[in-house]
Amino acid sequence: MPARTPTRTRAPATGGGAAAGTGGVRARLPWWAVAPPVAAFTALFLLLTAPGQAPGAGAEPAVGRIIDQLRHTATR
Repeated sequence: MPARTPTRTRAPATGGGAAAGTGGVRARLPWWAVAPPVAAFTALFLLLTAPGQAPGAGAEPAVGRIIDQLRHTATR
């Protein structure tokens, strides 16, 4: 004989952030779960806003040196 699933007789309690009548799920994160992504985003944002101050920004790119070497070799 199959077991019967009880039916809900009352509407779920919605409070705060959940929309009324939608039965939304509220998830609460601890502070330490939010801090690493915020720190990583901030560090990457700072690198994007000041790329000229990054180490090696003034150096010639390696791809450019390889292309120059190939061009020099091909013209011999």
